[in-house]
Amino acid sequence: MKSIMFILVFALVSLSVLAQSEQINTLTQKEKTEGWRLLFNGKNLDGWRKFQGKEISGWKVIDGVLNNSGVGSDHGGDIVTSEKFQNFKLYLEWKVAPQSNSGIFYHVNEKLGGAIYESAPEYQLIDDKGWPDKIHDDQYSGADYAMYAPQNAVVKNINEWNETLIIVEGSHVQHFLNGVKVVEYNLWDADWNLRKEKGKWKDFPSYGMAKKGQIGLQDHGGLAQFRNIKIEVIK
Repeated sequence: MKSIMFILVFALVSLSVLAQSEQINTLTQKEKTEGWRLLFNGKNLDGWRKFQGKEISGWKVIDGVLNNSGVGSDHGGDIVTSEKFQNFKLYLEWKVAPQSNSGIFYHVNEKLGGAIYESAPEYQLIDDKGWPDKIHDDQYSGADYAMYAPQNAVVKNINEWNETLIIVEGSHVQHFLNGVKVVEYNLWDADWNLRKEKGKWKDFPSYGMAKKGQIGLQDHGGLAQFRNIKIEVIK
């Protein structure tokens, strides 16, 4: 009998620990002390709105996970935070469905350009392994889209959560993917200007010029899911 009771108690404790370890959209005491705060509460889209609009459509929260429309072709529109940020550490977890892609934008300025990508740099998210068409080096997950290709990036299996960290401090930007730094660049320096002038953004003078702006998430090509979206402002 004692052995049975021990097994039951052990099982209950194990389940309790597992449940705690699987909590999402929460902050640890250490994170709170460091100044991190949640940008997504896991329940609704408070603190977010549609890019250049107000009411959000297509996006939904399911079991604590933020889902775009999943339809593709920009069906649900991109969403942005109500608040603007300049220097920060942004962390979130994401995964995309097979043959899907999306992006994370920073320094979004809704007054510059007609689309979110016309002004804001983009951390690329894509099904690297299953995308049906040829992918350029600067279009893989973790890239500064159409500017800087990721180095040593390893994307997890399609059904697993990837971890992203973006650090912006002044003109210095770093992209991390699953704990590895994959992109590092300086906004507005000679190399950055040359890439802009000779690449996709040559006809978009406002691209990357804002020094402060919103965080944005893209509804672009298929299903993308997000959770544990949190930010620490760098002062």
